Amino acid sequence: MSDHKQDESFRVIDRRPFTSEGELRKDVVEEQERETKREAAKTPPAPAGETKAPVTPPPVETPKRLGAFENLVRMLGQNAAMVLGAYADPQTGQPMIDPEAARELIDMLDALHEKTKGNLAPEEENLLLDLLGKLKMTYVEINQAVAAQATTQAKAKTRS
Repeated sequence: MSDHKQDESFRVIDRRPFTSEGELRKDVVEEQERETKREAAKTPPAPAGETKAPVTPPPVETPKRLGAFENLVRMLGQNAAMVLGAYADPQTGQPMIDPEAARELIDMLDALHEKTKGNLAPEEENLLLDLLGKLKMTYVEINQAVAAQATTQAKAKTRS
């Protein structure tokens, strides 16, 4: 058997768009030009005698996403989840359950949804609706569990 060592070399390709002087690299400029030509080839030019009249009205501008709005929604949602028992009290280790506080926070999110209707980006609308749905379902489940526990405790007291 012969020992043949293969040359295991590798190439490093610099894919940064700018040179060390801050100028666009030549290959990046060429790639942008090729992309522009490809896009132009995809859309056929209109015949010389015909001009296109806009058939549909211009699209309504979609609202832009705002990180601050999403953070506000998440903060209210986390606080509601906290008082629905999703987090344990650091002092006692027991889940914190306060249906009244949860109801207030859910109502705030509902009001926020109502007042911002039509002004939200699709992602913001989905985030808000998804969060509201989950919180309302959890609220109903917690209220049922609290009511069942109160009934059980009331029955136990009457037997004593």
